[in-house]
Amino acid sequence: MELFNFFRITQSIELLLLITFVFVTSIQLFYYFFFYIRFIIKPKNEHQEHFQEPISVIIAAHNESENLQAYLPLILRQKYSKFEVIVINDRSEDDTEDVLEALKKQHSHLRTTFIKNTGKIDHGKKLAITLGIKAAQYDYVLLTDADCYPKTDYWIETMAQGFTKADIVLGYGPYSPEKSFLNRWIRFDTLNIAMQYISMAKTGLTYMGVGRNLAYKKSLFIENKGLASHAHLPSGDDDLFINEISKNHQASVVLDEASFMYSKPESTFKFWFRQKERHLSTFNLYRSRHQALLFCEIWSREMFWVLFLFLIPLYYNNLIFIGLAGFKLVSQILIMLLSAKKVNEKDLWYLANVLDFLTPILNFFLYLDYLKTQNRKW
Repeated sequence: MELFNFFRITQSIELLLLITFVFVTSIQLFYYFFFYIRFIIKPKNEHQEHFQEPISVIIAAHNESENLQAYLPLILRQKYSKFEVIVINDRSEDDTEDVLEALKKQHSHLRTTFIKNTGKIDHGKKLAITLGIKAAQYDYVLLTDADCYPKTDYWIETMAQGFTKADIVLGYGPYSPEKSFLNRWIRFDTLNIAMQYISMAKTGLTYMGVGRNLAYKKSLFIENKGLASHAHLPSGDDDLFINEISKNHQASVVLDEASFMYSKPESTFKFWFRQKERHLSTFNLYRSRHQALLFCEIWSREMFWVLFLFLIPLYYNNLIFIGLAGFKLVSQILIMLLSAKKVNEKDLWYLANVLDFLTPILNFFLYLDYLKTQNRKW
């Protein structure tokens, strides 16, 4: 009798796990076919009007002389009717100021300002961005970083067209491809995050943008009192600010290849982990609905893999289990393949399933580690 009861309890647990598997897989399919597929689809009649208002490009720089020398000329030579570039030299100890002065002699539309290193100011990137936006002559501002370079000479032109539909414009900021597993993981993570925030923005659930390629109206920044509500945090100049202003303002998305703003990825796991910790630190400050949607996606994704690996020896001949799991895996690979192709990241799709399993685990442990060390600066 005891053995019979044991088998009955075991069968009940297995059935419960199967039902749970069906549930979490259905959630994952919802995200792929309601949200992520929108990353691939281009809306009809997008940007019919032609935007040509003046634009201010804002770049904060801290010890970035080499990057400024290499990449700033690519921004200064952009083919756009009227724009200025404002670089904020934030307490740099290298020859950033010399590089900027030399470039100012060649480009009249380059303006600079600086923050002195008095030893009394303890701040992150946010003060530099705030000074840059306040110094902007024009109401439309386009932000990027000093270590970023545009794909084409039409970056400003292409990003600017997003303003024909909204006062916030979200762009894509990929990393330069290299032949290493770390590089592919960083680029996969970047693409996966972009699929989330861009597809959600297309449904009216804008929750973040990336500072490497982001635009909005200066008046929104002023009305929102800038970055004051989270000025004490080292991160949030892009995602938390967009999360706040998107309460009352929708965002448009620009995914044309000419709008891409590339940057070099971290070269070691240590520095990439530190960068990710900084980004993950803002999650609990997102609006409740965004936290719920993101948590549910991450939870269901990891639960799918845990249950799939546990149940496959038990239900390898069960048509419901195999059919549902197979449909999810094929759908995921197909949507990831098309998404990677859309942004010219064609070498990422075959790692989709492996990295899809590893990334949530990494994020979880990095977030726990961040909770222990919350005082890192940019």
